[in-house]
Amino acid sequence: MIARALCRCINRGLMPGLVLSAFALSAPVWAKDPVLSGVRIGLHPGKTRVVIDLSDDVPVRYFTLPDPYRVVIDLPEVQIAKAGQIRKSGGVISDLRHGLFEPGIHRFVFDLTAPVRAGKPFILPPRRTGRAFRLVLDLSPVERAGFLAQSKELMAAYRRTRLAGRASRPDVQSTPPPGLIEPARPAGKRVITVDAGHGGVDPGAISVDGTYEKNITLPAARDLRDALEATGKFRVVMTRDRDVFLRLRQRVAVARQNGASLFVSVHADSLENRRHRGSSVYTLSETASDKEAARLARQENKADTIAGLDLTAENSVVQSILIDLAQRETMNLSARFAADLVAELDPVVKLQRRHHRFAGFAVLKAPDVPSVLLEMGYLSNKADLKLLQTPSHRKKLAAAVARAAERYFAENDRLTRS
Repeated sequence: MIARALCRCINRGLMPGLVLSAFALSAPVWAKDPVLSGVRIGLHPGKTRVVIDLSDDVPVRYFTLPDPYRVVIDLPEVQIAKAGQIRKSGGVISDLRHGLFEPGIHRFVFDLTAPVRAGKPFILPPRRTGRAFRLVLDLSPVERAGFLAQSKELMAAYRRTRLAGRASRPDVQSTPPPGLIEPARPAGKRVITVDAGHGGVDPGAISVDGTYEKNITLPAARDLRDALEATGKFRVVMTRDRDVFLRLRQRVAVARQNGASLFVSVHADSLENRRHRGSSVYTLSETASDKEAARLARQENKADTIAGLDLTAENSVVQSILIDLAQRETMNLSARFAADLVAELDPVVKLQRRHHRFAGFAVLKAPDVPSVLLEMGYLSNKADLKLLQTPSHRKKLAAAVARAAERYFAENDRLTRS
């Protein structure tokens, strides 16, 4: 009760300067997650107003990012009302993405058509019993210089808050988010990391019927886990087993920290050409095999930007890797597994004409873990979409990957003995 009262004082401006730091302190106190019932975008003289309808008064963090222009709002983890109405554009807002950014944080990312000055978010209480609390954010036009100045100020405050929150919880500094790291592998079993592409605030591609890629890749990854573990030869580590966002470098780190012998990332792309369909396998290369591979790599490598991350000061293993002799050997092993995978997929699913492609995918850049990205099909094609939504087809795909893994490791063991 004290924490909630504190949050109300902060958000109503009675304790200025504390709205950011309160988030980390108060997030764990909810008996149950607040409910998000709607997002409205309205045009007012000289500004665009965003109103987020919530079941309770909550703490808020916010900041802006340039290139492209974005406004980011972080709330505690929320439930989404089934009948909720969420508007995604209007005024200076061209699009909205939202979802679980990390355990305990629900993130909204508003794409902007022009620079703005973001007013401090504030909470309005319900007008009468049974109505929602309203989180209000006003966006007013401003020159680029003014946007950059405010963005720098807000990002500095956000980073201070994050550091303060981690300092008060030492376990957070050295331990990845819950569910990322599995126990050490049992003796005699190789570890394979299965990565469900996208997640949380990053929806990935969108199908012809509005289905998000993240909701296709997660059940497919679970099917793949089950198929691999059913062989009795592998221990599977999932990068995510819920609808949560992961940075690209976190996905790579999961594989490396668990001593994985193989990394498989599952995806389902979307194209303007709705007739294009079929599966394909991608591996890492310094140069792309074709324009389509280059386009896909650029799109996938934007996942962190899509989720509202400021990468200007990022110093991650993904960005710092040099493709040296050690990684070249890993790339060779990746290509060998890709060939085995194509051979196992060919009899059971439709493959693209160029079934093995390569480009500079950040998620495949673990220097010591052979890695592939499996494009299961195209959400822009109705036939592929229907198959990917069918459990029997996903299981067929998973079984082919499991056979390819057995084939790959058997060959590696034979070469090692010879």
